[in-house]
Amino acid sequence: MSSSFRLNRRAVLRGAGSVAIALPWLEIMTPDRSSQAAAEPAKRFLAVYQPGGSVLESWRPTGSETAFTLSPILEPLEPVKDRIVVLDGIDMKSAVGEQDQAGMVAWLSGTEQVTPTTGYAKGPSIDQVIATRTAGTRAFPSLYVSVRWGTGKSHGRLHPIDVTSFEDNSTFSPRLPLLEPERIFRELFGSLGEDDAAWERSILDAVRGRYSALAPRLGSADRQRLEGHLERVRELEQRLGSMRRCSAPPSVDTTGYDPASGLNSADDGSIRDLATDAMIPTVGKFMMDMLVMAFACDLTTSAVLQWTDCEAKHTLPWLDLADHHRFYMNEGGYHPVECTRISRWYSEQHAYLVQALAAVDVGGHSLLDESVVFFGSNIQHPANHTKTDMPFLLAGNGGGLRTGRYLRYPHVSHNDLLVSLLNLFGDPRTTFGTPTWCNGPLAAL
Repeated sequence: MSSSFRLNRRAVLRGAGSVAIALPWLEIMTPDRSSQAAAEPAKRFLAVYQPGGSVLESWRPTGSETAFTLSPILEPLEPVKDRIVVLDGIDMKSAVGEQDQAGMVAWLSGTEQVTPTTGYAKGPSIDQVIATRTAGTRAFPSLYVSVRWGTGKSHGRLHPIDVTSFEDNSTFSPRLPLLEPERIFRELFGSLGEDDAAWERSILDAVRGRYSALAPRLGSADRQRLEGHLERVRELEQRLGSMRRCSAPPSVDTTGYDPASGLNSADDGSIRDLATDAMIPTVGKFMMDMLVMAFACDLTTSAVLQWTDCEAKHTLPWLDLADHHRFYMNEGGYHPVECTRISRWYSEQHAYLVQALAAVDVGGHSLLDESVVFFGSNIQHPANHTKTDMPFLLAGNGGGLRTGRYLRYPHVSHNDLLVSLLNLFGDPRTTFGTPTWCNGPLAAL
């Protein structure tokens, strides 16, 4: 056994289909006391957009960094409080342009609009930069999906008020989100499950092959432990179907939902599609389930889930709110009580997503342990569109992100947050987006 060879305590024997079998504790996993390994780069990124900013006084937690109480809006996240980071005092300084569009453009790109009121980003969005770095030969380099898209003034068309993802190329082209849930399901999981028996046999064959390569590097005691462990592989084979992390999520009946409903929208939101609006919670959950399993099946490493556009001119019947979201933000006067209810509902969805990622085992730890999730909006205040103290949350422990914290900053630039997120993926850069708004990665993240 080489004196310098070490295995991480989370090391696994990997087989085909990205399924892994955890190893028992081995002496070779004892860390070298002379050095401490840096955290491994995060493997998956998911950005989640919700419209309308937030009611700050009902959003902001109370307490200290590690002993804090969630606010009425964030309270639904209590079950996953130890898996999130609440960020306070971060300003979207690069959102220069039209009051709504500028925030959509800047959220993931950190740039101003090319031209005010009509322009897109001056650079790529971080989901695309991360995809360039991590996608490899995966079937889907990245995914961009939206639930109720193109309402109001965009009329179901690509527009600076309804897009947040921009290509990592020379033109930074705006990307069109996928809208049809059933089509997304077919494209992602249509061929999954074909020839399952052969797939399962190849798992065990590959694991034994990896063992043969590893065994000569182990001491006699470790080799005996590992051989005893692999004697139980046959038992695991019988239960492999229930252990597999990669499977298509249950299909969902989306009858009555029109993904192209935005094409018929009116500038003022007066044209209603109540059947489609009523399906938003169902379709949104289906979208979240598909993204989680796309990560679990290693189909992609980067994704954006955009619940709607910044106009959000759809009704919310499941909350007994008959008017559209924008009405409660400012077009019908500012309604903080209704806006709080809407933001709290989005927190419920975020909690579901975090729990779903945490529930998928990938060899002794979860998808969430390897991932970074960034929740955000394009504005802070629903009525006046200010962009100070943005309602940002992070989840997951990818790249060594330390969760279970409430971090307050002195009005720092959100560009520095984007730099910090890229750093978690092993990208060493110190600026991202417009350099004017960059001061380096955030402290203590």
